[in-house]
Amino acid sequence: MHISGKSVVVNKNINDVFNFLADFNNFENLMPDQVSEWQSDSDSCSFTVKGMGKVGMKYAKKESPTYLEMVPYGKSPISFALKITLAEEGTVTRATGEVDADLNPMLAMMAKRPLENLINEITSKLALTL
Repeated sequence: MHISGKSVVVNKNINDVFNFLADFNNFENLMPDQVSEWQSDSDSCSFTVKGMGKVGMKYAKKESPTYLEMVPYGKSPISFALKITLAEEGTVTRATGEVDADLNPMLAMMAKRPLENLINEITSKLALTL
């Protein structure tokens, strides 16, 4: 299942946005309200999502300054890749999120909305935070 998230404009240069996103300690304020029990270090995080359970994430790829990919780690209820692509547009940065998940059809129906909400909240709050 592929989910294309929102594309937002962040009023910072691409390097500032990449460096912010490259540290999970900066993600807590980007999470949707359904996330609780947040824990993080610079390279990984874990949290609980209402209705889905505990999720851990770590970076799979960091391609400075244009691309970050996060994947689950530990005991995760679903397999997914959360991706953020950055593009420089003059003095601002366009951030676009997407999610790829390997889910059976029944699980896809249940997980689509929470995953869509997760990536859209991250990008929307990123534009407001930086």
